[in-house]
Parts: sequence; C-alpha cells; structure tokens
Amino acid sequence: QVQLVESGGGLVQPGGSLRLSCAASGFTLDTLAIAWFRQAPGKEREREGVSCIRSSNESTYYPDSVKGRFIISRDNAKNTGYLQMNSLKPEDTGVYYCAASTDYYCSDKFPLLVYGMHSWGKGTLVTVSS
Repeated sequence: QVQLVESGGGLVQPGGSLRLSCAASGFTLDTLAIAWFRQAPGKEREREGVSCIRSSNESTYYPDSVKGRFIISRDNAKNTGYLQMNSLKPEDTGVYYCAASTDYYCSDKFPLLVYGMHSWGKGTLVTVSS
C-alpha cells in the first residue's frame, strides 16, 4: 500500500530545533518531488507549503516565512525525506505533513498547490512554546 509516514515532531522551546522525517513505503520517491506543508492552530482548513525539493536536480524552495531557518533534504537510498527546522518560533507551531508530487509542482511559486500533491502523510505535531 502506498504510504507516507512523518515522524520527529514534539515540544521545543523558541529558538530550538527539530528534524522531521518522511518515510515512504509502497512506492519510491527518487523520481518525485517531496514537499512539506503545515496547518497552524485555528487554520485547520489551510495547509501552508513550507518547502519542497525536486527530484531532477534536488533544487530546494522556501517561502519567506521559513527561509534561512528550515532546510529540506532527501536520501533516496532510504526512500526518505527530511525537514531540518532551526530557530523555531511559536508561529511555527502546527501539524506538519509531507507530500509527494511531480517536479512541476515544486518551484519558487508559493503558495504551493495542494492539488498538485500525489500522496500525503497523516502529519506530525510540532509545538513551539516556552
């Protein structure tokens, strides 16, 4: 069965760091872009794209809200994507989801398009609070 599973969320203080993982099973990620979205508390109907990485040249893209703080990466041998989050702020709090798409839907054109994503994980909760 096609599946994406996020892990690595938790409670951190402002200024702290977390590394999220997105493990794929039932299919391979090596020819797909990997994207990360988040849903903030009170905005459950809106998923904000926070990063994506292409498969062809591994180009990475970020919106201004996380640029310079988040780093997306991938390990095709492990069929896994990652999101390193540094200098976390309370406004980064939310449920983080990973998704897969064709490279066409991974670019610097934010917001990322939800309908372009092929598959979704169930999310992992990140809480940034003192």
